[in-house]
Amino acid sequence: MSETVKTYLRPIDRDGLLKFAQSGKENPERRGTNKVHTVMQGQFRSWSFVGIHNPVVVDEPLHLFGENTAPAPGEIVLSALGGCLGVGITAIATHRQVKLSRLEIFMEADIGNTAAWGAGGAERKPEEMGFKEIRVKVVIEGDASQEELDDIVQKANYYSPVANTLRNPIPFTIAKVDEA
Repeated sequence: MSETVKTYLRPIDRDGLLKFAQSGKENPERRGTNKVHTVMQGQFRSWSFVGIHNPVVVDEPLHLFGENTAPAPGEIVLSALGGCLGVGITAIATHRQVKLSRLEIFMEADIGNTAAWGAGGAERKPEEMGFKEIRVKVVIEGDASQEELDDIVQKANYYSPVANTLRNPIPFTIAKVDEA
């Protein structure tokens, strides 16, 4: 008779998480700043530099005049959303002392580019462009009831900084600079 061995995803530091949460309670207006430096490489391929990490490479598919060497910008946005939701789900599960054995997040969103990036396509207003709906499906397994796992996912969605950035209008400024 063989014994089934259950494996769990690598955990995060629960004590560190609790200290981080407490510091948020003590200073709820605290903010950090994310910084990215994007450099175009030719055609529609770009490298985005984030701290000491390898660049995040972005391209467009062939039918949009790119080289299809990397994910498209909208796919990178969905990747950021998936990463943020995954972090939130993991943090909440850790807080509740739920061990996760599987976590997969599937995202899709329909996007159109009839304005051709403003290069002579259809006249569109900003609110008529971009994703119209984002659909997320989560596969989650762990040592908790399905109801608790579902609650963890919903709470992560509610508190996700990236999900809330996508859901809520925010001030957005852009300016030409002579040198960074």
